[in-house]
Amino acid sequence: MCELCDRGVTNRVQETGPDRSDNSLMPPAMPTNLLRRHLLAVGLAAPLWPLQAGAQAKTQARGRPVLQFPRDLGSHPEFSIEWWYLTGHLRSDSNSGQREFGFQLTFFRSRVPATQGMSSAFAAKQLIFAHAAVTDVAGKKLWHDQRIAREGFEVAQASEKDTAITLRDWSLQREATQYRASAAGSGFRFQLALRETQPLLLQGEQGLSRKGPQKEQASYYYSLPQLQATGTLAIEGREMAVQGTAWLDHEWSQALLHPQAVGWDWIGMNLLDGSALTAFRLRDKASKTLWTGGSFRHPAMGAEPQIFGRGEVLFQPVRSWTSPLTQASYPVEWTVRTPADVYTVKAVIDNQELDSRISTGAVYWEGLSELFDSHGKLVGRGYLEMTGYASPLRL
Repeated sequence: MCELCDRGVTNRVQETGPDRSDNSLMPPAMPTNLLRRHLLAVGLAAPLWPLQAGAQAKTQARGRPVLQFPRDLGSHPEFSIEWWYLTGHLRSDSNSGQREFGFQLTFFRSRVPATQGMSSAFAAKQLIFAHAAVTDVAGKKLWHDQRIAREGFEVAQASEKDTAITLRDWSLQREATQYRASAAGSGFRFQLALRETQPLLLQGEQGLSRKGPQKEQASYYYSLPQLQATGTLAIEGREMAVQGTAWLDHEWSQALLHPQAVGWDWIGMNLLDGSALTAFRLRDKASKTLWTGGSFRHPAMGAEPQIFGRGEVLFQPVRSWTSPLTQASYPVEWTVRTPADVYTVKAVIDNQELDSRISTGAVYWEGLSELFDSHGKLVGRGYLEMTGYASPLRL
């Protein structure tokens, strides 16, 4: 069996003080598993375009993508890369006062081209990865963990019919108009119910989100903002009832990055008035913007969002933080200019860097942040994600 592909990975705890990471988590050399590790690398790094004929037939209908629900809530194994990305802001009330937390649970699916023709049931044709994290705002700590396994054998599954992903004891499943999310690492665990309060938000052109100047540089992408979250969260064995607001993204593609892109900056924000804000940019190695996009939707707009076109979003760094683990410098405060408003995005704590080199191979920053409008008023909370700062991102 592949030790890397079929086991859980011990979590790491990060603080805003001195580096306390455990470098023993980096995998030792495993010569007997070099082939499977190579196949894992192929699955993440191989050229992904052009579209396969079967996928291309579904791409356009009168110039627009055709998304069918609930089918497209599920997995798309004919596509090279896919993820379900759940984030949120939680509060707990206790005799000692209110505490705030951020949480993240992301499942990735990667198609491995080199194994598709293999007949063995043990062939790693689809790989499932998962990351989970909890930000303890008062404690100024980030708890996180990661998992990886080949799909099958009741270890890792991603349904094609609806949102139903499991990876050992971690899961994300839709039940009518709510989702259930569960994850546990050494030192933390959460079980949440997430109730829909708004319709699906189709990003880009009715769900086809451009990521570059060529039409094939795109992904299918929808969001479910303003999910109402309730459940339990435990830190170091202390369990708390929590409630809050969450955001779910689902995205799949044959290729995601512009050839010159090394990473991206992205925000998904639930505003206090019920609005939803998405903004992103792709960067080159000189930190110049290659492509931008995003959306804004106020509850009064119904299901249709305002879509931001290329050049309508501007990310300007204000303050940076340097990771003691990787020495990467991340902007943890931004000015983000959009057609909806000019916002300030501030991380609630600086150290929310995730080292996922033993699952997806990437080091990135992803964490709970606050959103302020052009008058300096707090108007929302959500997640900021920054990739490609420690090293160029290669999917």
